[in-house]
Amino acid sequence: MAVTTPSLTATEKKHWWLTNRKIVEKYIKDARSLIATQEQNEIVSALNLLDAALAISPRYDQALELKARSLLYLRRFKDVADMLQDYIPSLRMANEDPSSVSSDSSSREGVKLLSSDSSPVRDQSFKCFSVSDLKKKVMAGLCKSCDKEGQWRYLVLGEACCHLGLMEDAMVLLQTGKRIASAAFRRESVCWSDDSFPLSTIPLAGDTTNQPPTTPPRVPLNYTEGVTQLLTHIKFLLRRRTAALAALDAGLYSEAIRHFSKIVDGRRASPQGFLAECYMHRATAHRSAGRIAESIADCNRTLSLDPTCIQALETRASLFETIRCLPDALHDLEHLKLLYNSILRDRKLPGPAWKRHNIRYREIPGKLSALTAKIQELKQRLGSGETTSVDYYALIGVRRGCSRSELERAHVLLCLRHKPDKATNFMERCEFADERDIDTVKEKAKMSALLLYRLVQKGYTSVMSNILDEEGAEKQRKKNAAAAAVQVAAIQVMKKTNETELMNNNIKVEETCQSQSQISSCNVNPAVFQGVFCRDLAVVGNLLTQVGFNRPIPVKYEALSC
Repeated sequence: MAVTTPSLTATEKKHWWLTNRKIVEKYIKDARSLIATQEQNEIVSALNLLDAALAISPRYDQALELKARSLLYLRRFKDVADMLQDYIPSLRMANEDPSSVSSDSSSREGVKLLSSDSSPVRDQSFKCFSVSDLKKKVMAGLCKSCDKEGQWRYLVLGEACCHLGLMEDAMVLLQTGKRIASAAFRRESVCWSDDSFPLSTIPLAGDTTNQPPTTPPRVPLNYTEGVTQLLTHIKFLLRRRTAALAALDAGLYSEAIRHFSKIVDGRRASPQGFLAECYMHRATAHRSAGRIAESIADCNRTLSLDPTCIQALETRASLFETIRCLPDALHDLEHLKLLYNSILRDRKLPGPAWKRHNIRYREIPGKLSALTAKIQELKQRLGSGETTSVDYYALIGVRRGCSRSELERAHVLLCLRHKPDKATNFMERCEFADERDIDTVKEKAKMSALLLYRLVQKGYTSVMSNILDEEGAEKQRKKNAAAAAVQVAAIQVMKKTNETELMNNNIKVEETCQSQSQISSCNVNPAVFQGVFCRDLAVVGNLLTQVGFNRPIPVKYEALSC
C-alpha cells in the first residue's frame, strides 16, 4: 500500500521558506563575526557554519563568497579551485568545442554590464530636462540593474589560480575581475557627490550592516593595489617563460637555460606548479645542450614538486638509458607503467580536473603498449650483462681522453651544484599550494639528490681510474721509448767506435806498408846505383872536356862507366 505525503499549503510553504532563510542569514551573520576575528580556528568554525548554510541554500551567493574568501585566507587554494572550477578559462575551453569558443570567452560577465532590462530610476526633484543629468541617471540605473552575482569569483579564483601555478588563467581572471569592478565603480560613482568617497575598504558582497541605504559602496583601495601587484608579478613571470621557450625552440639552449634559471632562482617566491613546469623545461634545455647530470637534477626537482609528471619520468628514463644506466631507467619506466595503469583504472588523468597535463587521456593506451615493449627490451639487455658499461663520461660532461685537471674541474662543479646538503635549497623560492606537502617534497628531493650524487661519485672514480691507467700506460710508453732511444744511441756509439777502430787499423796498415817499403828500399842492390853514378860521371867528363880541361879519364873510371 503506497504511502501518500500530504501536500503543503501555500502558507506552510511560505513559512518553511522564510524559516530556512532566517536560518541561513543567522549562519552567515555568525560566520561574519567569526571571520572578523581573523583567527584560523575561528575561520574554520565559520566554514562549518557556511557549509550548513549552503546545505540549506546551495546557490546562496553571500555564503559562497564568504566560503571562498575564507578558504583563500586559510591558503586552501585547491579547495577554492575545486569550488569554482567552472569559472577557470582553460578548463572551460577544454570542455567546450574549439569551434564554439569565442575570442572573448573569459569575460562572460562583461556582456551583462550594459544590460537595459530595467528602466533608469528617475528623480522627481528634477524639473528641467538636461542631457548630462539624464546620462548620469541612466548610468546609475544601469548600475543598480546590473547583475553583480559572480563578480567576486574572478578576483578570488584568480588569486587561487596564481598560487596553484595556473598563471594564464590567473591573469585572465584578475584582469577580468578588475575591469568589471572598475566599470561598475565608474557607473556607480556618476551620481555620487565628492563627499561620498571615504578612503576605507569595501565590505564583502551583501554586507550592508550599519549602512544607510543611500550610502555608496566604499572603494577597495588596498585590495586593488594588491591585485595590481599580483598581476604585475604574473606578467613578469609569463614574459620570462615566453622568452625562454622561444630560445628553446630556436635552439639557443644556453639562452633558454639562463631565462629559466632567472625564474627558478628569483628573489620572489613562485608557485609550486609553475616552478615544476619551469624545471621541466630547463631539463629539456640541459638535455639538448648535452648536460645530462643537470637535466637529471631538474627532473628530480620536478618530480619532487609534482610526482605525477609524466614528462619528467619519461625524460629521466631516457637520460638513464642514454648513459646506459639501465637499472635506474627500468625503475622509472616501471613507475610510469603504474601511473598509466592507475589512469586507465580511474578513467581520468591524475590530479584534479583543472590540473594541466602534457598528455591526453586517449593517448594512454598506445603509450602503455609502447612502454611495455620498452620494459621488455631493457630487461633483455640487463639479462645480457650490460650493467657494467655505464657511460660516466657523458654523465659528468667530459670528453674521452680528458686530462685529470678537466675531470677534477667538472667534478667540483657537479658536487657544488648537486650536493645532498643543498638538495632542498630550491624549496626556499617555492610557494607551496598546500603546506602539508613540504615534508614530502623535502624527503623526495633529498633521496633523489643523494642517488645522483652517488652516481656522480662513482663516475668520478671510474673515469679517474681510466685516466690513471692511461697516465701509467703513457709513462710506460715514454719509458720504453727512452730505453729504445738509449739502445739506439749505444748502437750508434758502438758503430762509431768500430768505424774509428777500422780507420785506425787502416792507418796502422798504411804506416806498416810505408815502413816496409822504406825497409825494402834500404835493401836495394848497390850496383844499380853505381851504374847510374858512372853515367853521370861520364856526362860530367864530357862537359869538362868541352870547357878545356882536356885531361884523360882514369882507367878505373872508364871501367866503371862501362
